[in-house]
Amino acid sequence: MTSHGVVAAGSGTWTLGDLTVNRIGFGAMRLTADADGSPSDRDRVIAVLRHAVDLGVNHIDTAAFYFSARRSANELINRALSPYPENLVLTTKVGPGRDPSGEWLPLARPEQLRGQVEENLRQLGRDHLDVVNLRQQGLDSIADHFGALADLRDAGLIRHLGISNVSVNHLRQAQAIAPVVCVQNSYGVDFQRNEQDDFVRLCGELGVAFVPFFAIAAAGRKAGSRSDDSEAIRAVAHAHGVTPAQVRIAWTLHRGPHVLAIPGTRNPEHLIENVAAGTLRLSAEEMSSLDSADGLTGRAPTAS
Repeated sequence: MTSHGVVAAGSGTWTLGDLTVNRIGFGAMRLTADADGSPSDRDRVIAVLRHAVDLGVNHIDTAAFYFSARRSANELINRALSPYPENLVLTTKVGPGRDPSGEWLPLARPEQLRGQVEENLRQLGRDHLDVVNLRQQGLDSIADHFGALADLRDAGLIRHLGISNVSVNHLRQAQAIAPVVCVQNSYGVDFQRNEQDDFVRLCGELGVAFVPFFAIAAAGRKAGSRSDDSEAIRAVAHAHGVTPAQVRIAWTLHRGPHVLAIPGTRNPEHLIENVAAGTLRLSAEEMSSLDSADGLTGRAPTAS
């Protein structure tokens, strides 16, 4: 598949604070290892990153804990794209951590977040981070953690703040401390709909970007299997001559102009398909069929 005519700008734009991004971005989680756990092809993924930027992708989502035995997503991004284009927005996340063997550590304490921010800065070769998401796990209140990041923003290490894996209450707690430019939660056409549709709508009302992860893979399919795509997804894909994954991305973007997509890949052809999905326009009838397949018709508005 060629990239002729495929540009990320076709997806429209949104602002993260004072930073304008195309709604189709790129998620770096898949860069470091192949599906079997072996190290990714370094030259190949560097080429994918560079081509993503050539296609107009200007929002890359990453984290210091995205690494395998021989690859670090942040350092691959640094190698591929530094010196960075002026309009490129790098979004990272802190809270979780892994030891050198890859084992997960307990959620960082508030006073440990500065070290995680500085690790991202070092790996990316930056003097500040454009957007940092606090990814929480099991906290009733994120106030202390988010407050620590707000202090780092005031110190100039961070430009804008977001939150991840959160509830509406967490958003309210954070907004009482500092502006929140984005929420990252798992969400897809057939995944986490009952839990997230109202939250997606609320974010739109508040002017906060909603950035779904696992929007393509969804529950039980994080390795990339597409074997359980619904008949409705397959029918819409066939009608447009596109892949089910592209339909999933398009459906996500149709949930509102504030919804951003960050599909990730190591495959050059899949990169082009992902970016092209930003221009796929689904009719109201197609959106209804996709929602009806999961019994969720009318839960959220369609973006124009």
